[in-house]
Amino acid sequence: MPVIFEHHPHPRIAARKKAGPAKTRDEHEGMNGKIALALTTAVGTMWCAYAFALLALTVVPQAVSGGLLTLIQWVSQTFIQLVMLSVIMVGQNILSRVSDKRADETYQDAEATLHEAQQIQDHLKAQDDAIGTLLDKIAKLEAARGQA
Repeated sequence: MPVIFEHHPHPRIAARKKAGPAKTRDEHEGMNGKIALALTTAVGTMWCAYAFALLALTVVPQAVSGGLLTLIQWVSQTFIQLVMLSVIMVGQNILSRVSDKRADETYQDAEATLHEAQQIQDHLKAQDDAIGTLLDKIAKLEAARGQA
């Protein structure tokens, strides 16, 4: 007696194996994307934040001599905007790397789960073959018994 079930893997399995996990660094497109990525990478460093801080600090004496309003404007419009821009970008870069790592781990987990599922399919196929063999033997015994 043949086994009725036949396993057909989903087409996404082959496509996923070929493509691999998505990475942030793979998402830039064309020359504009490359330029934007290079500038973002350069500005998103603590060294750039330190350089911006030094640049902003060069005008502290004029901000202080201009009075409280000028000092507050300097802090909010110059120092915070220049320095925090780079610091926030550094944080975003770290978060992006963590997200990429998490995506890669999820991909590896899915790969392992798929492997385990394939092992289950293989095991079930072996059991189906064994059951088919037993059913064939039973059918032959019943046929022989019916002739006797």
